[in-house]
Amino acid sequence: MSTRVRFASLSSPPHLDRLRPAARSPRRAGRGWAASLIAAMCVAAPGMADDAAGVASASVDAAGPGALVAQAFERGGPGGVFELLADDAVWTVAGDSPVSGTYRGRQAFMDEAVAPIVGHLSTPLQPDRHQVVASGRDVVLLWDGHATANDGSTYRNSYAWHLVVENGRIVQAKAFLDTWALDALMR
Repeated sequence: MSTRVRFASLSSPPHLDRLRPAARSPRRAGRGWAASLIAAMCVAAPGMADDAAGVASASVDAAGPGALVAQAFERGGPGGVFELLADDAVWTVAGDSPVSGTYRGRQAFMDEAVAPIVGHLSTPLQPDRHQVVASGRDVVLLWDGHATANDGSTYRNSYAWHLVVENGRIVQAKAFLDTWALDALMR
């Protein structure tokens, strides 16, 4: 599986300005980056089609954070990305399900989030497809994965991880996924 990185500007074009809220409530504060990133992904490269492997085609900055994350994912899937976590990284699982929350520190994330999930799987989580979108120190990894649960059922989920990379280490992450599917696995 080859990995290609798509670089996008985080500023949205003028015709998308009408999609931005006029004012933000405290609950929505800090979510503006997501709308800008989604807009950038949609309009940065019109006509960019997925290839047969499900990876968007574009050039790769071999020295940038996007390439670093792409290579780690290529090497070891989600586990390869976890190897890039800084010791003091903050990982947030978005949502309001029982598995949503914030983990402060690599070890806390690995012990409190990753280990329990792995404990409910009889096979490793296998990525089906992925795409990397990067701008500066911000990297978004989009991927689908599946595994066999301990009860023999198939666990499937789709992920969007917003990663902030500084000095070759992930210092902050926010994971978007179907947390209710993950919650069902954990029961």
